[in-house]
Amino acid sequence: MVTLTTKTKETLDAILAQAVADGKVPGASFAVGTADEELYFGAAGLTAFNDPSSGKVDEDSIFWVCSHTKLLSTVAALQLIEAGKLTYETPVEDIIPELKDPVVVDDISSETSGYKPAQNKILIKHLLNHTSGLYYSQLGKASIDTLTLGYTSAPYNGDFSVEQFFNIIRERFPSVPLAFEPGTNSYHPVGHYGWSCDILGFIIERTTGNSLHQYCKEHIFEPLDMKSGFYVTPEMRKKLVKLTYRNNEGNLEKWADQLGTIEPDPTKAHFLQGGIGLYTTLKDYLTLLRHLLLVKEGRAKHPILSVKTVSSLFESSIPPQLHKSVELFTDWENVGYGIGLCLATEDWPGRRKKGSGFWYGWAGTYYFLDPETGIAVVYGTQVVPTRDPEVIKLWDQLERALYAAEGI
Repeated sequence: MVTLTTKTKETLDAILAQAVADGKVPGASFAVGTADEELYFGAAGLTAFNDPSSGKVDEDSIFWVCSHTKLLSTVAALQLIEAGKLTYETPVEDIIPELKDPVVVDDISSETSGYKPAQNKILIKHLLNHTSGLYYSQLGKASIDTLTLGYTSAPYNGDFSVEQFFNIIRERFPSVPLAFEPGTNSYHPVGHYGWSCDILGFIIERTTGNSLHQYCKEHIFEPLDMKSGFYVTPEMRKKLVKLTYRNNEGNLEKWADQLGTIEPDPTKAHFLQGGIGLYTTLKDYLTLLRHLLLVKEGRAKHPILSVKTVSSLFESSIPPQLHKSVELFTDWENVGYGIGLCLATEDWPGRRKKGSGFWYGWAGTYYFLDPETGIAVVYGTQVVPTRDPEVIKLWDQLERALYAAEGI
Protein backbone atom coordinates (compact mmCIF):
# COMPACT_ATOMS: atom_id res chain seq x y z
CA MET A 1 0.00 0.00 0.00
CA VAL A 2 1.40 3.38 -1.06
CA THR A 3 1.67 5.99 1.69
CA LEU A 4 3.37 9.34 2.14
CA THR A 5 4.92 10.29 5.45
CA THR A 6 4.60 13.70 7.01
CA LYS A 7 8.29 14.21 6.29
CA THR A 8 7.77 13.56 2.57
CA LYS A 9 4.85 15.97 2.41
CA GLU A 10 6.93 18.62 4.15
CA THR A 11 9.75 18.02 1.67
CA LEU A 12 7.41 18.50 -1.29
CA ASP A 13 5.94 21.63 0.33
CA ALA A 14 9.45 23.01 0.82
CA ILE A 15 10.46 22.34 -2.80
CA LEU A 16 7.42 24.21 -4.10
CA ALA A 17 7.90 27.11 -1.69
CA GLN A 18 11.61 27.44 -2.48
CA ALA A 19 11.00 27.52 -6.24
CA VAL A 20 8.58 30.41 -5.75
CA ALA A 21 10.83 32.20 -3.25
CA ASP A 22 13.76 31.95 -5.68
CA GLY A 23 11.66 33.42 -8.48
CA LYS A 24 11.90 30.30 -10.62
CA VAL A 25 8.12 30.20 -11.12
CA PRO A 26 5.39 32.59 -9.93
CA GLY A 27 3.20 29.75 -8.69
CA ALA A 28 3.00 25.98 -8.91
CA SER A 29 1.04 23.00 -7.68
CA PHE A 30 1.74 19.27 -7.32
CA ALA A 31 -0.74 16.51 -6.48
CA VAL A 32 -0.34 12.77 -5.90
CA GLY A 33 -2.92 10.04 -5.52
CA THR A 34 -3.56 6.32 -5.70
CA ALA A 35 -6.63 4.58 -7.07
CA ASP A 36 -8.15 4.80 -3.60
CA GLU A 37 -7.21 8.20 -2.26
CA GLU A 38 -5.48 11.51 -2.71
CA LEU A 39 -2.11 11.32 -0.94
CA TYR A 40 -0.85 14.85 -1.29
CA PHE A 41 -1.81 18.25 -2.61
CA GLY A 42 0.66 21.11 -2.43
CA ALA A 43 0.73 24.60 -3.87
CA ALA A 44 2.78 27.77 -3.58
CA GLY A 45 2.88 31.20 -5.12
CA LEU A 46 0.41 33.57 -6.75
CA THR A 47 -2.18 33.09 -9.47
CA ALA A 48 -0.78 36.11 -11.34
CA PHE A 49 2.87 37.09 -11.63
CA ASN A 50 3.97 39.80 -9.21
CA ASP A 51 0.37 40.55 -8.17
CA PRO A 52 -0.36 39.77 -4.49
CA SER A 53 -3.97 40.87 -4.96
CA SER A 54 -4.55 37.96 -7.36
CA GLY A 55 -4.57 35.43 -4.56
CA LYS A 56 -2.57 32.28 -3.92
CA VAL A 57 -2.56 29.08 -5.96
CA ASP A 58 -4.64 26.47 -4.14
CA GLU A 59 -6.76 23.39 -4.79
CA ASP A 60 -9.52 25.50 -6.37
CA SER A 61 -7.20 27.24 -8.84
CA ILE A 62 -8.11 26.73 -12.49
CA PHE A 63 -5.38 25.83 -14.98
CA TRP A 64 -5.50 25.81 -18.77
CA VAL A 65 -4.04 22.33 -19.13
CA CYS A 66 -3.72 22.41 -22.93
CA SER A 67 -2.69 18.98 -24.23
CA HIS A 68 -3.91 17.20 -21.10
CA THR A 69 -7.18 17.65 -23.01
CA LYS A 70 -6.08 14.94 -25.44
CA LEU A 71 -6.51 12.22 -22.83
CA LEU A 72 -10.05 13.45 -22.18
CA SER A 73 -10.95 13.39 -25.90
CA THR A 74 -9.42 9.93 -26.16
CA VAL A 75 -11.50 8.64 -23.24
CA ALA A 76 -14.67 10.10 -24.78
CA ALA A 77 -13.97 8.50 -28.16
CA LEU A 78 -13.26 5.14 -26.51
CA GLN A 79 -16.61 5.38 -24.72
CA LEU A 80 -18.32 5.73 -28.11
CA ILE A 81 -16.39 2.71 -29.41
CA GLU A 82 -17.52 0.68 -26.40
CA ALA A 83 -21.09 1.85 -27.04
CA GLY A 84 -20.89 0.59 -30.64
CA LYS A 85 -21.28 4.07 -32.16
CA LEU A 86 -17.75 3.99 -33.60
CA THR A 87 -15.15 1.34 -34.33
CA TYR A 88 -11.38 1.50 -34.45
CA GLU A 89 -11.62 0.85 -38.20
CA THR A 90 -14.20 3.56 -38.95
CA PRO A 91 -12.93 5.83 -41.77
CA VAL A 92 -12.79 9.35 -40.38
CA GLU A 93 -14.08 10.84 -43.64
CA ASP A 94 -17.41 9.07 -43.07
CA ILE A 95 -18.02 11.47 -40.18
CA ILE A 96 -15.69 14.34 -41.07
CA PRO A 97 -16.00 14.85 -44.87
CA GLU A 98 -13.53 17.74 -44.57
CA LEU A 99 -10.85 15.05 -44.24
CA LYS A 100 -11.70 13.29 -47.48
CA ASP A 101 -8.84 12.98 -49.99
CA PRO A 102 -5.98 14.36 -47.86
CA VAL A 103 -2.56 14.94 -49.41
CA VAL A 104 0.85 13.80 -48.14
CA VAL A 105 3.41 16.61 -48.13
CA ASP A 106 6.94 15.87 -49.29
CA ASP A 107 8.56 18.23 -46.77
CA ILE A 108 6.41 19.84 -44.05
CA SER A 109 9.21 22.30 -43.22
CA SER A 110 9.18 23.81 -46.73
CA GLU A 111 6.82 26.57 -47.85
CA THR A 112 7.08 25.33 -51.44
CA SER A 113 6.99 21.58 -50.88
CA GLY A 114 5.28 19.28 -53.33
CA TYR A 115 2.59 16.84 -52.31
CA LYS A 116 0.67 13.80 -53.55
CA PRO A 117 -2.72 12.25 -52.82
CA ALA A 118 -2.76 9.99 -49.76
CA GLN A 119 -3.22 6.32 -50.57
CA ASN A 120 -4.63 5.31 -47.18
CA LYS A 121 -7.73 6.53 -45.40
CA ILE A 122 -7.44 7.98 -41.90
CA LEU A 123 -9.15 5.62 -39.47
CA ILE A 124 -10.31 6.25 -35.89
CA LYS A 125 -7.45 4.11 -34.57
CA HIS A 126 -4.95 6.41 -36.31
CA LEU A 127 -6.32 9.41 -34.40
CA LEU A 128 -6.00 7.56 -31.10
CA ASN A 129 -2.25 7.00 -31.41
CA HIS A 130 -1.20 9.89 -33.67
CA THR A 131 -0.47 7.76 -36.73
CA SER A 132 -2.97 9.77 -38.80
CA GLY A 133 -0.29 11.95 -40.40
CA LEU A 134 -2.07 15.11 -39.22
CA TYR A 135 0.52 17.58 -37.97
CA TYR A 136 0.94 21.01 -36.41
CA SER A 137 2.39 23.31 -39.04
CA GLN A 138 5.29 25.49 -37.93
CA LEU A 139 5.06 27.67 -41.03
CA GLY A 140 3.66 31.19 -40.88
CA LYS A 141 4.04 31.55 -37.12
CA ALA A 142 5.19 34.81 -35.60
CA SER A 143 7.46 32.91 -33.23
CA ILE A 144 8.74 29.36 -32.88
CA ASP A 145 7.35 29.46 -29.33
CA THR A 146 3.82 30.37 -30.38
CA LEU A 147 1.13 27.74 -30.64
CA THR A 148 0.42 26.45 -34.14
CA LEU A 149 -1.90 28.82 -36.04
CA GLY A 150 -5.07 26.75 -35.69
CA TYR A 151 -4.74 27.10 -31.92
CA THR A 152 -4.41 30.89 -31.93
CA SER A 153 -7.27 33.34 -32.27
CA ALA A 154 -5.81 35.79 -34.80
CA PRO A 155 -6.13 33.68 -38.01
CA TYR A 156 -9.85 33.15 -37.41
CA ASN A 157 -10.63 36.85 -37.93
CA GLY A 158 -13.58 36.49 -35.59
CA ASP A 159 -14.97 33.46 -37.42
CA PHE A 160 -14.50 30.76 -34.78
CA SER A 161 -16.05 27.94 -36.74
CA VAL A 162 -15.09 24.42 -37.76
CA GLU A 163 -15.11 25.57 -41.38
CA GLN A 164 -12.54 28.26 -40.63
CA PHE A 165 -10.47 25.76 -38.64
CA PHE A 166 -10.15 23.54 -41.69
CA ASN A 167 -9.39 26.56 -43.89
CA ILE A 168 -6.49 27.41 -41.59
CA ILE A 169 -4.97 23.94 -41.34
CA ARG A 170 -5.43 23.31 -45.07
CA GLU A 171 -3.04 26.20 -45.76
CA ARG A 172 -2.16 26.34 -49.50
CA PHE A 173 -3.03 22.72 -50.21
CA PRO A 174 -6.16 21.50 -52.05
CA SER A 175 -7.13 19.37 -49.03
CA VAL A 176 -5.88 18.73 -45.51
CA PRO A 177 -2.12 18.01 -45.55
CA LEU A 178 -0.47 15.02 -43.86
CA ALA A 179 3.14 14.44 -42.89
CA PHE A 180 2.99 10.76 -43.88
CA GLU A 181 0.61 8.05 -45.04
CA PRO A 182 -1.95 7.24 -42.32
CA GLY A 183 -1.14 4.12 -40.34
CA THR A 184 2.29 3.57 -41.87
CA ASN A 185 5.73 3.20 -40.35
CA SER A 186 6.88 6.52 -41.79
CA TYR A 187 6.53 8.53 -38.59
CA HIS A 188 8.00 12.02 -38.84
CA PRO A 189 9.92 13.42 -35.80
CA VAL A 190 7.66 16.48 -35.76
CA GLY A 191 4.75 15.43 -37.94
CA HIS A 192 3.68 12.46 -35.83
CA TYR A 193 1.89 14.80 -33.42
CA GLY A 194 -0.91 17.11 -34.43
CA TRP A 195 -4.63 17.63 -34.91
CA SER A 196 -5.75 14.05 -34.24
CA CYS A 197 -7.49 14.75 -30.92
CA ASP A 198 -9.16 17.89 -32.23
CA ILE A 199 -10.65 15.73 -34.98
CA LEU A 200 -11.75 13.25 -32.29
CA GLY A 201 -13.58 16.15 -30.66
CA PHE A 202 -15.45 16.92 -33.89
CA ILE A 203 -16.27 13.22 -34.28
CA ILE A 204 -17.70 13.09 -30.75
CA GLU A 205 -19.88 16.12 -31.47
CA ARG A 206 -21.17 14.90 -34.83
CA THR A 207 -21.76 11.36 -33.58
CA THR A 208 -23.66 12.36 -30.45
CA GLY A 209 -25.25 15.64 -31.48
CA ASN A 210 -23.86 17.28 -28.36
CA SER A 211 -21.00 19.71 -27.90
CA LEU A 212 -17.74 18.23 -26.69
CA HIS A 213 -18.25 20.07 -23.41
CA GLN A 214 -21.78 18.74 -22.93
CA TYR A 215 -20.76 15.18 -23.80
CA CYS A 216 -17.82 15.24 -21.37
CA LYS A 217 -19.97 16.86 -18.70
CA GLU A 218 -22.54 14.05 -18.86
CA HIS A 219 -20.19 11.12 -19.34
CA ILE A 220 -16.96 12.11 -17.56
CA PHE A 221 -17.16 15.28 -15.45
CA GLU A 222 -20.41 14.61 -13.59
CA PRO A 223 -19.80 10.87 -12.99
CA LEU A 224 -16.41 11.75 -11.47
CA ASP A 225 -17.61 14.94 -9.74
CA MET A 226 -15.22 17.09 -11.76
CA LYS A 227 -15.93 20.80 -12.19
CA SER A 228 -13.88 21.03 -15.36
CA GLY A 229 -14.92 22.49 -18.70
CA PHE A 230 -14.08 23.89 -22.11
CA TYR A 231 -15.43 27.34 -21.30
CA VAL A 232 -14.01 29.83 -18.84
CA THR A 233 -17.15 30.76 -16.94
CA PRO A 234 -17.22 33.95 -14.82
CA GLU A 235 -16.89 31.78 -11.69
CA MET A 236 -13.88 29.94 -13.13
CA ARG A 237 -12.26 33.18 -14.23
CA LYS A 238 -12.07 34.29 -10.59
CA LYS A 239 -9.82 31.31 -9.85
CA LEU A 240 -7.92 31.19 -13.14
CA VAL A 241 -4.13 31.03 -12.90
CA LYS A 242 -2.83 33.62 -15.36
CA LEU A 243 -0.15 32.87 -17.90
CA THR A 244 3.36 34.20 -17.21
CA TYR A 245 5.87 34.83 -19.99
CA ARG A 246 9.60 34.11 -19.74
CA ASN A 247 11.47 36.45 -22.08
CA ASN A 248 14.62 35.77 -24.08
CA GLU A 249 16.76 36.98 -21.19
CA GLY A 250 15.25 34.31 -18.95
CA ASN A 251 13.21 36.75 -16.85
CA LEU A 252 9.54 36.35 -16.00
CA GLU A 253 7.09 38.96 -17.22
CA LYS A 254 3.44 39.67 -16.59
CA TRP A 255 1.29 38.22 -19.34
CA ALA A 256 0.55 40.77 -22.09
CA ASP A 257 -0.36 38.46 -24.99
CA GLN A 258 3.28 37.97 -25.94
CA LEU A 259 2.26 34.75 -27.69
CA GLY A 260 -0.89 33.74 -29.50
CA THR A 261 -3.37 31.55 -27.61
CA ILE A 262 -6.86 30.13 -28.08
CA GLU A 263 -10.01 32.20 -27.63
CA PRO A 264 -11.39 31.37 -24.16
CA ASP A 265 -14.54 33.51 -24.39
CA PRO A 266 -17.53 31.18 -24.97
CA THR A 267 -19.48 34.02 -26.58
CA LYS A 268 -16.84 34.23 -29.31
CA ALA A 269 -15.53 30.68 -29.72
CA HIS A 270 -18.18 28.65 -31.56
CA PHE A 271 -16.29 25.38 -31.66
CA LEU A 272 -14.28 23.43 -29.11
CA GLN A 273 -10.79 22.02 -29.51
CA GLY A 274 -10.30 18.51 -28.19
CA GLY A 275 -6.55 18.81 -28.31
CA ILE A 276 -6.03 21.84 -26.13
CA GLY A 277 -9.22 23.43 -24.76
CA LEU A 278 -9.70 22.08 -21.22
CA TYR A 279 -9.77 24.23 -18.08
CA THR A 280 -9.65 22.39 -14.76
CA THR A 281 -8.29 22.28 -11.26
CA LEU A 282 -5.34 19.94 -10.84
CA LYS A 283 -7.28 18.22 -8.09
CA ASP A 284 -10.05 17.38 -10.57
CA TYR A 285 -7.62 16.19 -13.20
CA LEU A 286 -6.02 13.94 -10.59
CA THR A 287 -9.50 12.52 -9.96
CA LEU A 288 -9.66 11.42 -13.60
CA LEU A 289 -6.20 9.83 -13.41
CA ARG A 290 -7.01 8.05 -10.15
CA HIS A 291 -10.22 6.70 -11.64
CA LEU A 292 -8.34 5.26 -14.62
CA LEU A 293 -5.99 3.47 -12.22
CA LEU A 294 -8.98 2.14 -10.30
CA VAL A 295 -10.57 0.85 -13.51
CA LYS A 296 -7.32 -0.75 -14.63
CA GLU A 297 -7.14 -2.58 -11.31
CA GLY A 298 -10.70 -3.85 -11.89
CA ARG A 299 -12.09 -2.21 -8.74
CA ALA A 300 -14.22 0.66 -10.05
CA LYS A 301 -17.91 0.39 -9.12
CA HIS A 302 -19.08 2.78 -11.83
CA PRO A 303 -16.27 2.79 -14.41
CA ILE A 304 -16.36 5.26 -17.28
CA LEU A 305 -14.52 2.67 -19.43
CA SER A 306 -14.00 -1.08 -19.29
CA VAL A 307 -10.92 -2.69 -17.76
CA LYS A 308 -9.88 -3.94 -21.20
CA THR A 309 -10.09 -0.49 -22.77
CA VAL A 310 -8.23 1.26 -19.96
CA SER A 311 -5.53 -1.42 -20.08
CA SER A 312 -5.11 -0.69 -23.81
CA LEU A 313 -4.03 2.86 -22.96
CA PHE A 314 -0.85 1.35 -21.51
CA GLU A 315 -0.15 -1.13 -24.33
CA SER A 316 2.23 -0.13 -27.10
CA SER A 317 0.35 0.69 -30.30
CA ILE A 318 3.32 1.54 -32.51
CA PRO A 319 6.25 -0.67 -33.59
CA PRO A 320 9.61 -0.22 -31.83
CA GLN A 321 11.18 1.43 -34.87
CA LEU A 322 8.85 4.40 -34.40
CA HIS A 323 9.88 5.04 -30.79
CA LYS A 324 12.78 7.18 -32.00
CA SER A 325 10.35 9.67 -33.54
CA VAL A 326 8.57 10.06 -30.19
CA GLU A 327 11.92 10.50 -28.45
CA LEU A 328 13.03 13.17 -30.95
CA PHE A 329 9.79 15.10 -30.53
CA THR A 330 9.69 14.97 -26.73
CA ASP A 331 13.41 14.99 -25.84
CA TRP A 332 12.62 12.03 -23.55
CA GLU A 333 14.49 8.74 -23.66
CA ASN A 334 12.93 5.26 -23.57
CA VAL A 335 9.44 6.22 -24.69
CA GLY A 336 6.84 4.79 -27.04
CA TYR A 337 3.11 5.37 -27.50
CA GLY A 338 -0.02 3.52 -26.46
CA ILE A 339 -3.58 4.85 -26.88
CA GLY A 340 -3.75 8.47 -25.78
CA LEU A 341 -0.60 8.16 -23.66
CA CYS A 342 3.13 8.36 -24.17
CA LEU A 343 4.65 5.30 -22.49
CA ALA A 344 7.87 4.62 -20.59
CA THR A 345 9.48 1.60 -22.23
CA GLU A 346 12.00 1.31 -19.36
CA ASP A 347 12.19 2.57 -15.78
CA TRP A 348 13.21 6.21 -15.58
CA PRO A 349 15.99 6.12 -12.94
CA GLY A 350 14.74 7.66 -9.71
CA ARG A 351 11.40 8.47 -11.31
CA ARG A 352 8.38 6.76 -12.89
CA LYS A 353 8.45 3.05 -13.71
CA LYS A 354 8.31 1.13 -16.97
CA GLY A 355 4.76 1.06 -18.30
CA SER A 356 3.85 4.51 -16.99
CA GLY A 357 1.67 6.68 -19.22
CA PHE A 358 2.05 10.44 -19.39
CA TRP A 359 1.98 13.71 -21.31
CA TYR A 360 2.25 17.47 -20.80
CA GLY A 361 0.52 20.73 -21.64
CA TRP A 362 1.89 23.66 -23.62
CA ALA A 363 1.50 26.15 -20.74
CA GLY A 364 3.56 24.25 -18.17
CA THR A 365 1.48 21.34 -16.91
CA TYR A 366 2.49 17.66 -16.69
CA TYR A 367 0.97 14.38 -15.53
CA PHE A 368 1.67 10.66 -15.34
CA LEU A 369 0.08 7.41 -14.24
CA ASP A 370 2.41 4.72 -12.89
CA PRO A 371 0.43 1.45 -12.63
CA GLU A 372 3.40 -0.49 -11.25
CA THR A 373 3.84 1.84 -8.30
CA GLY A 374 0.11 2.54 -8.11
CA ILE A 375 0.25 6.32 -8.21
CA ALA A 376 -0.97 9.16 -10.40
CA VAL A 377 0.63 12.59 -10.36
CA VAL A 378 -0.26 15.98 -11.84
CA TYR A 379 1.80 19.16 -11.73
CA GLY A 380 1.13 22.63 -12.98
CA THR A 381 2.40 26.12 -13.53
CA GLN A 382 1.27 28.50 -16.27
CA VAL A 383 4.67 29.59 -17.56
CA VAL A 384 5.23 29.94 -21.31
CA PRO A 385 6.84 29.41 -23.80
CA THR A 386 6.38 25.67 -23.54
CA ARG A 387 8.98 23.34 -22.02
CA ASP A 388 10.28 26.12 -19.82
CA PRO A 389 13.61 24.96 -18.29
CA GLU A 390 12.74 26.06 -14.75
CA VAL A 391 9.32 24.42 -14.94
CA ILE A 392 10.93 21.17 -16.09
CA LYS A 393 13.61 21.34 -13.36
CA LEU A 394 10.94 21.77 -10.69
CA TRP A 395 8.90 18.87 -12.12
CA ASP A 396 11.99 16.65 -12.06
CA GLN A 397 12.87 17.69 -8.51
CA LEU A 398 9.36 16.99 -7.22
CA GLU A 399 9.12 13.62 -8.94
CA ARG A 400 12.51 12.50 -7.64
CA ALA A 401 11.63 13.57 -4.11
CA LEU A 402 8.40 11.60 -4.36
CA TYR A 403 10.08 8.40 -5.53
CA ALA A 404 12.81 8.74 -2.90
CA ALA A 405 10.16 8.73 -0.19
CA GLU A 406 9.33 5.97 2.23
CA GLY A 407 6.21 4.11 1.18
CA ILE A 408 6.69 4.58 -2.59
